[in-house]
This record gives sequence, C-alpha cells and structure tokens, in this order.
Amino acid sequence: MRTLLKPESRKRETMGEAVERHPAIEVHPRRRRRLTPLWRALIEIGFILFLFYSNLLMGEFTHSRAPRTLLGAAGDIFTLANMDIGVICAFIGYVIVEYLRRKI
Repeated sequence: MRTLLKPESRKRETMGEAVERHPAIEVHPRRRRRLTPLWRALIEIGFILFLFYSNLLMGEFTHSRAPRTLLGAAGDIFTLANMDIGVICAFIGYVIVEYLRRKI
C-alpha cells in the first residue's frame, strides 16, 4: 500500500526508523470486487423476470375493455403457468446474453 509522505519521512522510514502514519494519508487503489457467477446469474435472471411480468401487467391493462384494478390484474398474471414460462425464458435469455458477451 502506498502512502503520501514527505520526502524526509521516506528517508527516515528506509533508515529503519518507524514513522507513524495517519490513516487518512494512505492511498487505496481502486479495486472493484467482481460478483460471483451465481449472484450475477441470479441478478440477471431476476431482471429478465421483472421485464417479463411488467410486460404482462401492461398487456392486462391495454387489452381489457373493462376498467381494471392493479390488484385484479396482478391476480391474473401471477399464476404458476406464467411463472414457469418466465423462469424458462429468463434462463434461456441469460444463456444467450452470456454467450454473446463472451463472443463479442
């Protein structure tokens, strides 16, 4: 780890004398921690599921002639069949995006 010290302090440090450093003086290099592949996959699949359900919800409001409530529309779209379709499509979408990301 690098420190910002005055030149004379560096000389004393190299001569064997201990120089007390203030923590605010230390310079930390920028290191971005990468997400593990599992967390990254879960986040991307979750985002694809969010887009899927928001698309279904908008479709419920635009295709119905009768006035709908948000709770009624949500009850129609959150079904087991829609969840199966969404998870399968999200996984396929994740695999395709990862393939393209590595290819490009």
